[in-house]
Amino acid sequence: MKRINLAAILLILSVFTSAVYADITLQSKEEVEGTWKLQSTKNSLTDKEAIPREDTWIFKGGKVTILHIPREGKFYDQPPVNYEIEDGKLKVALVGSNRFDVFSLVEKDDKSMTLKGKFGGYYYFVKK
Repeated sequence: MKRINLAAILLILSVFTSAVYADITLQSKEEVEGTWKLQSTKNSLTDKEAIPREDTWIFKGGKVTILHIPREGKFYDQPPVNYEIEDGKLKVALVGSNRFDVFSLVEKDDKSMTLKGKFGGYYYFVKK
């Protein structure tokens, strides 16, 4: 009997936990437009340490420009690439390719935004 009660409690907790981290469906490009400073990334929600970042993502007119990307002790700017909203997700074109990175919106308010990459990485932004 105790095992059944424990299983029921775990099932209920898992339902509520998954609801807390449910993705938000994006409706339009305007929802992400603006200049966003990428503060940090995490490989998963359970990672204890976030990786500090210095990138700035500028969403404007269907294009996203990523500035100040760190690479081997130096910084570079990525040329503008197209982005679109498809099936409630943000699709950002890869430079020099016809492929896209796909992101889900996890949280967003006037000052912050959290995106989840297709491989489970989390991107924490603040509005500039």
